[in-house]
Amino acid sequence: MVILERIGFYFQTVFQIASDPVHIAILIGSVMLGIIFGAMPGLTSTLGVALLTALTYGMDTATAMVCLLAIYVGGTYGGSYASILINIPGTAASAATALDGYPLACKGEGGRAIGLTTTASAIGTIISMLFLVSISPLISFFALQFTSFEFFLLAFFGIIISGTLTSPDLVIKGWIAGFLGLFLACVGRDLLQFYPRFTFGFPELDSGVEVVPVLIGAFGIHQIIQVLKERFKVGETQKFQKILPEFGTIVRNIPRIIRSALIGVGIGSVPGIGEDIAAWVSYGAAKNTSKHPERFGKGEITAVLSTEVANNACVGGAMIPLLNLGIPGSPPAAMLLGALMLHGVTPGPMLTFEHPNFIIEVAAILLLASMAMWVVGMLLAKQVVKVLRIPPQIFMPIIGVLCIIGSYALGMNLFNLYLMLPVGIISYFLIEMGYPIAPLVIGVILGPMADENLRRALMVSQGSFLPVFTRPVALLLFLVIVWAVLSQFALFRNLKDRLFARILPRRFRRSDVAPDD
Repeated sequence: MVILERIGFYFQTVFQIASDPVHIAILIGSVMLGIIFGAMPGLTSTLGVALLTALTYGMDTATAMVCLLAIYVGGTYGGSYASILINIPGTAASAATALDGYPLACKGEGGRAIGLTTTASAIGTIISMLFLVSISPLISFFALQFTSFEFFLLAFFGIIISGTLTSPDLVIKGWIAGFLGLFLACVGRDLLQFYPRFTFGFPELDSGVEVVPVLIGAFGIHQIIQVLKERFKVGETQKFQKILPEFGTIVRNIPRIIRSALIGVGIGSVPGIGEDIAAWVSYGAAKNTSKHPERFGKGEITAVLSTEVANNACVGGAMIPLLNLGIPGSPPAAMLLGALMLHGVTPGPMLTFEHPNFIIEVAAILLLASMAMWVVGMLLAKQVVKVLRIPPQIFMPIIGVLCIIGSYALGMNLFNLYLMLPVGIISYFLIEMGYPIAPLVIGVILGPMADENLRRALMVSQGSFLPVFTRPVALLLFLVIVWAVLSQFALFRNLKDRLFARILPRRFRRSDVAPDD
């Protein structure tokens, strides 16, 4: 009965949003803007969500979520245009698409490739939406059993795993970036004793570091400097006659689509990884299970479908830990977390009590955003592709102005600009030195959660860490964190390999001698 009520309310919410002309106009406009941000090399969905977060300050929560989720979905899909037609990934999530998408365009099948990627992207988003609705109640039920120790360990795990999985070379760099974000989150008066920390005499820092200027600075300023520095050369855009959805091809690849969607949802649920990893993992799975792996890299349509389904399924997957645990599953999801906090919505186990229908509303917006993305992608593909001929350097001054407006618009506070610029410059140099920026952002967002819950837990336990080892969930999280840290050291890996080497051969020896007997 409860399930039927949730389904009924879900379709009711979809109808309410779809029947509102303002919401539909914002939905279509945001999807188009997201496609442009995704298609232009150097502009990403993360940057789009970060810029729009501040601009939604005066909107109600529902309208703001329509705007932000639509640009998120559109930006994730839009990167496929540049990947297929000019062989320059518009976003990191579409890098895997370029391997086979551009060869298809060179064969004169660019329209076919775009039609299939558009349909695949919509399917991936819809499948992830179904997982969001079905899994969320179960996760929320278990999360309600958490105490302050569990929440601290969960936030700490999010920072550690994000640093571990996003580091380009040394894992320690990811951890340093995460702890730097954790330090920034500790600036200001603490919420328990109201004591000023690391304010250095600036009263503007008493309320802490604003999340939105940090997000815009970390992703926006760095992106502007990077694009102006590298000076992307716009390649020759491949021409195509028309876009063909080819539903028959979609039907024949349903098993691969489902597999890619599951990969996208699973990877999206892991904090801080993002859509690009989901696309590459799905590409590898498609190639390894293909009967003709030699075709990959030469214009294999299965590869294009697999990558686009996975990176778009990651959108809904990232919403699962974001809404139920308060931990973002991808960099754009981290932007959304900042936007939700800006609008007075605190994601986590209590979300279902404070806003009982919020998750269903998000799922309804994702469905409508995927449908709008499909329609806009099919109707306006040729017009959007023309934007690719514009050098990105022309867009960057406009993006710089939007970064300034977005940071200042948050409370009309000039100090946010003084915060945004140094964060952006520091982020640029950190990235140049091989430090990932996603753990820093996640550290800033999850820092208050980790700080407040750790101090509250120690106050309740009178300074004792013993509850960590007496509570099953806390102990499990602690062991996972320890394993994640120790597994990065060569000594631990060697000991683990020796242990398995002593155990496994005995089993294999028996299987080896059995046929001879």
